[in-house]
Amino acid sequence: MRLATWNVNSLRARIGRVEAFLERHDVDVLAVQETKAREDQLPLMGLQSMGYDVAAVGHSQWNGVAIISRVGLDDVAEGFPDMPPWGEPAVAEARAVGATCGGVRVWSLYVPNGRAVGDPHYAYKLEWLARLRDAAVAWATGPDALPTALCGDWNIAPQDDDVYDIAAYATSTHVTPPERAAFQAFLDGGYVDVVRPHAPGPEVFTYWDYYRQRFERNRGMRIDFVLGSPSLAERTCAARIDREERAGTGASDHAPVIVDLDDPPAPPGEPAG
Repeated sequence: MRLATWNVNSLRARIGRVEAFLERHDVDVLAVQETKAREDQLPLMGLQSMGYDVAAVGHSQWNGVAIISRVGLDDVAEGFPDMPPWGEPAVAEARAVGATCGGVRVWSLYVPNGRAVGDPHYAYKLEWLARLRDAAVAWATGPDALPTALCGDWNIAPQDDDVYDIAAYATSTHVTPPERAAFQAFLDGGYVDVVRPHAPGPEVFTYWDYYRQRFERNRGMRIDFVLGSPSLAERTCAARIDREERAGTGASDHAPVIVDLDDPPAPPGEPAG
């Protein structure tokens, strides 16, 4: 199975790029963030004609997540247990959707940005991550647990070499100790960054701001990840970042992350394959 995650920064604006990406890389499942539309506003006919089903959650022109799959789309879940709300009045944002695709539990996640240290949105981000971590550990444990992939824009650079210059982020979110501790809590809970062994740093990024030719100068951040449960990590055989997808007219400010999974082991007494 080939699994990918991509913050597309508006699915309506970049549907042509998404369709071409799926075809070019022969992707089975794509987790999408920042769709920026309600489900009824999304241009899905082309994807459906290519054999893909779509599960999407979107409430407005902000946020929005989706899973695009050609290997099944079962047990769709909007949000996760105890997902904290935001706003006035406080409501659950369109930041998480899960589905079972080809025997793998896939989550498309758009972690809150945090805005600034000390901002209420920063506290919301940390609470959101803590609640997600509790739910995710439960998903990965137990005799009936499916291989689980937490895919998305995490808005955290967990290591210094995940940013082009750590000094430039001295007073910024994304690299603070509490945010990094929140990310590490998933690893401590058994999840694995399945991409890093295949795409180690430094100077390997997934996001480049549009400002001042950040992409052309490779002044980026690595904030898009696939974290796999132990059973999914065991099946990961390759991973890469499609940096070229960030180039050209009309590109998203994020690049897709692609992960290849081996077939699951055959049950005892059955042939593999």
